[in-house]
Amino acid sequence: MADEHLLHRIHGLGDLDLAALLCLVSREHCIISTEPGELDTLTEELRLVATQTFHLQPVVVDCTPHTTLDDLAASIQLPSPKPPSQSLSPGALGTPRSSSSVSPLRRRGTEGSSYFHHSRHGSYGNSNNAFTPTIGTATTQPRIANVILARNLDRAPKDVQIQCLELLRTRRILTRTSVQTAPKQFLFVAVLESANGASGTGLVSHLNDFFYVSHWHDPEDGFVHLEDEEEDAEEQGGRDSYGRDGGETASLDSASSVVRRSIVELPSPRIDRGRSVHGMQGDGTAYDGSSSISTTPVSVSESDIASLAQLARQINLDIEVLRYQMNIVSFLRMHRAVAPGGGSVTPLATKHFTQLAKCLAAVHGLDYVTPSLIGLAAKKIYPHRLQIVTPEQERSMQWGSSRTAVEALLESVGPEDVIEDVLAEVMAPL
Repeated sequence: MADEHLLHRIHGLGDLDLAALLCLVSREHCIISTEPGELDTLTEELRLVATQTFHLQPVVVDCTPHTTLDDLAASIQLPSPKPPSQSLSPGALGTPRSSSSVSPLRRRGTEGSSYFHHSRHGSYGNSNNAFTPTIGTATTQPRIANVILARNLDRAPKDVQIQCLELLRTRRILTRTSVQTAPKQFLFVAVLESANGASGTGLVSHLNDFFYVSHWHDPEDGFVHLEDEEEDAEEQGGRDSYGRDGGETASLDSASSVVRRSIVELPSPRIDRGRSVHGMQGDGTAYDGSSSISTTPVSVSESDIASLAQLARQINLDIEVLRYQMNIVSFLRMHRAVAPGGGSVTPLATKHFTQLAKCLAAVHGLDYVTPSLIGLAAKKIYPHRLQIVTPEQERSMQWGSSRTAVEALLESVGPEDVIEDVLAEVMAPL
C-alpha cells in the first residue's frame, strides 16, 4: 500500500490531473475532449497540469488537414538549449554572421497562450547576437517533449496519425536525419472537440484503440490551474495567462470553480482552495467531502509515479472479480447496439481494462481490485472504442424487425448508455 502522505496528495488532484497520472503510471496515453469552443482553454489547462503538477515539459501540436510528417517531427521536439555565451572578439571569429541567417524558435499559440515549438532547422542561440560563436561550443540534439498535446488530432491526415501510432508503440520517431527517442516520462494526449461527450473520434481505428482511456471534460467542472493563475493575477493586479487584466476575470461564474472527480473517485475527502469535492470510497459509498482543507499546490514527482506503478503490479485480482470483468467484456461485445466485427471490444481494450482497474486500486490505497473499480474502469476504457451499430447492421433486422423501430431504438443511444446498460445487467460478486 502506498504511504499515506502520497495518497493524501493524490486525493487533492483534479480530474485532468488524475487522468494524466493514471496514464503516466501505466505508461499509456489518453484522449481528452471537451465542448466545441473550449478547446483552447482545455489545452492551456493541460499544459499547466504537465508543468505544475508533474514538472514535465509539454509542447502543443496543432493538427490540420495540411499537417505533414515533417511538421509533426518538428513540433514534438523541445527547443534546443541555448549554448553558453562566450566573449570573443569579431577578429577571432572572422567574418561576422548576419543575424538574419539565424533560425529562431517559432512561437505559436492560441487565444494569447504561449506555446513554443522547435524550428524545423534547429536553433542557434540568441538571434540578436550578430557574432554567434561556433567554435568550441557543444551542440545539443533536440529531444522529444515529455508531454505532447495534439490538438485536433482527428483532423490530421491518415499518414500523420499512423506516424503518431508508431511513436506511441515504439516510443521513437524517425526524422530525415536521425531517430528521436521519447523520454522515460512520456505522455501523448489527443485533445479533441466533442459535443456532450458524443462518440466518434474520427481517429484511425488502430490509433483510436491504442489510446488507454478517454475523458470528456465538462467546462462547468472548471479549469483549476487556470483559475488559480487568474486568482493570483487578481491579487497581484497583473495579467492572467491569456493576457487579460485581473479585473477582467472577476466576473467569472463562481460555479465553474467546482472540481468534480469524474476520472476516479478517491476515498479521502479534501477541499482545495475552497472547492467542495464529492467522490466515492473504494467500496463505492459516498462521503460528504467536508473534513479537510488544503491550499498547498499538489505536486507529483517521478519517484511517486514509479512507486504507484510498482504498487499497481502487485494488486490482487480475485477470480470472482475477474469473472465479473470478463462478463462485462462479453456483454459489451454482444450488446445489440454495438457494431459487430470486434472493432469495439478488442483484446488490447481488455488488457487496458485490467491494467486500469489495478491502477485505480493503487491510487485508492487498496491492495486488491473491487467490483466498483471494475465498473469505474469500464467507463473510462470503452467510451472512445465502442462503435454504435447502424440500423442496417442491427442484429434483429435479420429476423424481420422494422427499420423504423430500430432507428427509433438507436436514435439516442451512445457508448455511455451501452456501458451503463451492461453494468446494470451483469451481476457483481458479493
